[in-house]
Amino acid sequence: MKKLFLVLFGLAVAGELLAMLTDFGPLHLICKPLIVLALGCYYRRAAPRPAALVLAALALSWLGDVLLLFQDGNALFFIGGLLAFLSAHGSYIGAYRGHQWAGPGLPAGRRALLALPIIGAGVALLTALYDHLGPLRLPVLGYAAVLVLMVLGALFRYGRTTPASFAWVTAGAGLFMVSDSVLALNKFLAPLPAAGFWIMLTYSTAQLCIVKGLLAHQPPGAMPA
Repeated sequence: MKKLFLVLFGLAVAGELLAMLTDFGPLHLICKPLIVLALGCYYRRAAPRPAALVLAALALSWLGDVLLLFQDGNALFFIGGLLAFLSAHGSYIGAYRGHQWAGPGLPAGRRALLALPIIGAGVALLTALYDHLGPLRLPVLGYAAVLVLMVLGALFRYGRTTPASFAWVTAGAGLFMVSDSVLALNKFLAPLPAAGFWIMLTYSTAQLCIVKGLLAHQPPGAMPA
């Protein structure tokens, strides 16, 4: 059954990407809400003990997707979507902590080296957007801060989970940041070519990578000797 949900996820992503390329609104309305819904069902089937925070992150992402479907008609839908995804990132941060082994983790110096490029990218993006955010300046700044923390949370799992889990989750978190950056640049700075296609491609891939990565985590006792 879990494979069926993964196939449904793939079909929903393909339909959404086609809708973005052809600007076919009805297909967009059908496929976009199905993406995370199918992925959430897959996670529930694939995880021996589904984590509440992972389910919350997916449910909040689904809510954000639905709210953003109607953002063109009312700015409140955009703000609602922003808050939903902010909460989803917070849930993922908590989920990362629940999917890592106990211990000190990386030394402070190595954490700083890993953090600098991510923080720098976030600061550069906000610098480019700052004068264009208008009344959404504070919400966007807050969202960006939580997004950066989500990516850092993925990076700081290094050495505290399986290599596969670290790689999948880190790739997903990075793609999430790319997706949100393209969305922000397209919305606030200037329209980008095929922006909707690239936003949804990176976003759906990000969600899949994070879920696959969290499923790949194993307790220390389950690791092969």
